[in-house]
Amino acid sequence: MNPGKIQFAESEGTYVLKLIGEVRLTLCSSLETFLQAMFEEPGFRSVIVDLSETETIDSTSLGLLAKLSIMARKQIDQRPVLISPRADITRILMSMGFERIFVIVEDAGNHTSEYREIECNDCSEESTHARVLDAHRVLMSLNENNRKAFSDLVKQLERCRQPEVTT
Repeated sequence: MNPGKIQFAESEGTYVLKLIGEVRLTLCSSLETFLQAMFEEPGFRSVIVDLSETETIDSTSLGLLAKLSIMARKQIDQRPVLISPRADITRILMSMGFERIFVIVEDAGNHTSEYREIECNDCSEESTHARVLDAHRVLMSLNENNRKAFSDLVKQLERCRQPEVTT
């Protein structure tokens, strides 16, 4: 397996995010920071997520992608395009309800953009915990199956987040 990395390209307000290798929680802080900056760009017009080189993707990363779609819908009133040529990844996306929040395509043709890498930032345990909790809440909001699948995890994460009461 390839360690995960995220690259991006931008042209005339259209951003392409390419997720490569093992896309895991460790990349989410950097991706979330990048997405916030992208949405603040005055010329932002659309976003494409390319999973053609993604080998695995964890649920926290999927939650962050769902959040990206929800934010794009609010800001530019369109569903982002998600490129997913791998049947195993597409099956996961469909099981999570991503066909409702993304336009999923197998191939986007040849695009030879120059990609730049998004630097991976370390983050504190507390911010990682908050990010995991938020991502899974977003996934739960997509459909009933997700709500059932992640409710125990979210409850556990919420319990861990509460300060201990001492008597």
